Amino acid sequence: MFRRRFRACRCVTCITPNHDIPYGVNEGNDFCQQELDPKQNPVAHCWSEQTHHKRKFCNVCRKRLEDSSLSSHCEICEYFVHAECQDFALADCKENATYLPGKELSLVHHEHHWREGNLPNGSKCAACKKVCGSFECLSGFRCEWCGLTSHAVCRKTVSSLYPECQFGNLQPIYLPPHAVSIPRTEVPMEAIIGVQVRRKETLSPRSTSEEFSSGECKYRENEDYVHSREKKDKEDRDEECIKVYDGNNSIKRRIFRTITVSRLATTEHILTQALRAFHITKDPSSFYLTDLYATNEMLLSDPSPVQSLTRREGKRPAVFLRFHDSNSGEVRVYPGKLQVSQPFCTIQVNAESTITDLIREALIKFGLENLRPEDFRLSEILLDRGVTERVLGREEKPWDIMKALSKDSIRQMELMRFYLQMKEDPHGPNLALFVGNLPPSLSQKTYETILIDFLGRENKFSSIGPIYYEYGSMVITYADAKKAVRALYTLRESSYEEKQLLVMLLPNIEPRMVPGGVKPLLVFVNVKSGGCQGLELITSFRKLLNPYQVFDLDNGGPLPGLYVFRHIKDYKILVCGGDGTIGWVLQCLDNVGQDSECSSPPCAIVPLGTGNDLARVLRWGPGYTGGEDPLNLLRDVIDAEEIRLDRWTVVFHPEDKGGEDKATQHNSTGSTSEEVSSVMVMNNYFGIGIDADLCLDFHNAREENPNKFNSRLHNKSVYVKMGLRKMVGRKMCKDLQREIRLEVDGKLVDLPPVEGIIILNILSWGSGANPWGVEKEEQFQKPNHWDGMLEVVGVTGVVHLGQIQSGMRSAMRIAQGGHIKIHIHADMPVQVDGEPWVQAPCDVVVLKSALKATMLKKMKGKMKRRNTEPFMQQGAVGQGAAALSIPVVTETTDNVNHNNEF
Repeated sequence: MFRRRFRACRCVTCITPNHDIPYGVNEGNDFCQQELDPKQNPVAHCWSEQTHHKRKFCNVCRKRLEDSSLSSHCEICEYFVHAECQDFALADCKENATYLPGKELSLVHHEHHWREGNLPNGSKCAACKKVCGSFECLSGFRCEWCGLTSHAVCRKTVSSLYPECQFGNLQPIYLPPHAVSIPRTEVPMEAIIGVQVRRKETLSPRSTSEEFSSGECKYRENEDYVHSREKKDKEDRDEECIKVYDGNNSIKRRIFRTITVSRLATTEHILTQALRAFHITKDPSSFYLTDLYATNEMLLSDPSPVQSLTRREGKRPAVFLRFHDSNSGEVRVYPGKLQVSQPFCTIQVNAESTITDLIREALIKFGLENLRPEDFRLSEILLDRGVTERVLGREEKPWDIMKALSKDSIRQMELMRFYLQMKEDPHGPNLALFVGNLPPSLSQKTYETILIDFLGRENKFSSIGPIYYEYGSMVITYADAKKAVRALYTLRESSYEEKQLLVMLLPNIEPRMVPGGVKPLLVFVNVKSGGCQGLELITSFRKLLNPYQVFDLDNGGPLPGLYVFRHIKDYKILVCGGDGTIGWVLQCLDNVGQDSECSSPPCAIVPLGTGNDLARVLRWGPGYTGGEDPLNLLRDVIDAEEIRLDRWTVVFHPEDKGGEDKATQHNSTGSTSEEVSSVMVMNNYFGIGIDADLCLDFHNAREENPNKFNSRLHNKSVYVKMGLRKMVGRKMCKDLQREIRLEVDGKLVDLPPVEGIIILNILSWGSGANPWGVEKEEQFQKPNHWDGMLEVVGVTGVVHLGQIQSGMRSAMRIAQGGHIKIHIHADMPVQVDGEPWVQAPCDVVVLKSALKATMLKKMKGKMKRRNTEPFMQQGAVGQGAAALSIPVVTETTDNVNHNNEF
């Protein structure tokens, strides 16, 4: 017997909530219109690129997202839509910034944020403990914050069992929404959190209808194709397909919806279908239809409205949905952040009513009649493909606003709300913009002059600072949100010295609202590392955590995130990238530590680079493959233990050549510079000779073709080929012991015949090899990365490097100490933490740095041992490398360009 499938309906217009109705009912244009919970503030979704989603369902029409059709999902919450349904998505994304001045932490209460359907595999109801997810229909509910799941019929029970959301297992590292504030402006969500939405048009100020229009070709006029297809269909059924326009804007932009009705349908039926197509829930008697192609838009009327429609050759008939022009009506006013019990109030207005009258009447209905209307303001909020807010003038007339919207778009009129708010901005007077990509090391006055030239005096900022001189970036602050938005758009379209400026609107965190025992996690993701794994991770972390605690390093580097977290006394950092990315974050921490409450937050790692040596030492694994559950990664961060990492200062003093040839000093572009001392910070190791030579060849190859170096396997294969060439080519580093002089702790060390030396701070090098070895020698202490000692080893050539990499041999132990001095007599390749260059003759001093680094080490027993990459020897190139003992990799940096970070 055929078994009917059922689904739960949550449409607020249904007589009985959560009742079961047969699956397949109310599909297509007939699906129920879902309304935003009046208790929630509208929050815009942050849409991804259109792509293909498997085994997911549309949260609007409830149909399956077919593999062959394009669809989108929200980058912040589990909301999925067909491309054609995106216009009708509810603006009910997670509200991740709810800070309210004057409210005590003890009074904060978080209700669950329920989302229907698309539950994780194996989800079980928190009430009845039975499986509540389904791959056959949109069913079950999940809290977007804590991850609690339930059946539709069990949701009330779950809410009574767990009345307050505690953010689940991630509560110890979750940045609570009540500690974050961000003003509601016309700036889209993706521009605030840094999501790189790939659009052809440049982001710029414009009208709401233009900014959030769909423009899908499905609804644009393509008469020849549509008409020919429908002509055949009409032969089989007695129906008519009619275009419906909802306002002047839809006419101008030629965007419409279609309805299919019987040729004998009445005017009332056609009107009902037209309202349903645009999801209009107001009283149908307030609307009427006109024949679009008729002279003077003739009113559609019975007895035969369909047959009387004017037809043009090659086009189907069209109607215009209009709003009755009356002198009075009713509007809804929502309380926003005001602490009242009513979700909204309904107020009768007429042509003479003003915003002042509406505020006064709303205060009475909300039970706040004792408060002064002068202390409040009313905002117009549009929910069309986003959320935009406009503060209304006191003398504006609400009914005129409604009628004007109805002429442009009845759909927009349906999505417009009046929100009552305190006149004083609850988010505070200061709005911060991060500005980057300016030349480094200029004076404050010069930076101010450059910015004012772009902005003009009318949009000048209130203050500037801090300024990150080394990176050519800074924070500017505005007291007026409108000025800040104008400045954001102006600077985003500006460039200086052929570099596009980078501008971000930053949220604000109130540290006193972070509960005791909570150490918020600041997440940095290098999306260029590990192929596309960085993009997958940043999406997952934004859904699991507060998106305002997740930052894309490709959009401003670490500095914006460190600025946002500067007032938090105790927090953690998670760096998703390779060893180069970790060094980058630690370097920025050094620059901002003195201005922050927490100068040395502990750092955990998700390894996305090529070598990932520091991640291996700290037990975070050899490389993220995409198979690990991001939720488990965050749980490991919570359980990790804090340890200290020694850091070392490497100083290069060039030889004094009396004004002759300039020394080739290192900078981030690899070019030559003046004969001045340069200083670097070393976290992992420092190499001179053959390993630095291989690293330099790889670096140059990647600079020439950066797009090819997007996978670990390819990177390692390149190293193998370079190693083979080094074996038969000219040996630049032969007899290295004659070209350098080594002193350790003030004692001269005799070097054996070597082609390279490596100074180790950690016992991992070249993708997990241990050059120091495990053997014990009485003359050396057992090394680690917090003992204040460095280990010096030597390698005899490329074959020796390969044997070290394969674990067949160790390097030659040379010395161990806390202060190292090296004199280089000739040009020599060197590398510090994987950054290579050719160094001219100089003195090199390596000494303990005053800079601190606290790292997070994964707890024992939690590290899953797995082969993260194909074994190189399985390939033809790998077989040659194995026979010749070629090193697979000696480089540990990932795809980071330190000179052009912003």
